[in-house]
Amino acid sequence: MKPYDYARRSGVYEMSWRDFGELCIRMAELLEPYRPDLVVGNARGGLFPATQLAIMLRKELIPVRLSRRVDDEVVYEEPTWRVPLAAEVAGKTVAVVDDIVDTGTTLRILTLRAHELGAGRVVTAALASHSWAEPAPDVSGLVTDAFVIFPWDRQVLVKGQWAPHPEIAAALEALEEGGDA
Repeated sequence: MKPYDYARRSGVYEMSWRDFGELCIRMAELLEPYRPDLVVGNARGGLFPATQLAIMLRKELIPVRLSRRVDDEVVYEEPTWRVPLAAEVAGKTVAVVDDIVDTGTTLRILTLRAHELGAGRVVTAALASHSWAEPAPDVSGLVTDAFVIFPWDRQVLVKGQWAPHPEIAAALEALEEGGDA
């Protein structure tokens, strides 16, 4: 199965660690009025902003894993539960956090599951989101239609050598050609 369709992206945004920190500050300020009791972070990339927000808001972090990927490869057509949401969300205001919202499917599934488990309120948040996301997150650090490269995704260790992330390299090439990765 191939990764994602990058044809809808316009340009490239290479997020720095400094950008990440500033966006998390903004997100914390936007989330605080909702008074979340818990922060739910979607692994893998969503744990970066979720952890930072949980620390900033002084709330517990509950990790989940809902993804199309296994070992960094897209293997499922739809997001699949790898680590389920804890029943601890019952009766709580829950901030569900991910790194990026593209189609909105993952957010939709996470929100539905939190409500099924009795969450009193679910507030969705993403470090970055695309304008076409449906649903859009309640809180977004950045709304952009660019291809976002997160600082933790730039390079991977391959046989003892640091190399550009292969999916990012393929996506950048596809963007230059105007098509799919």
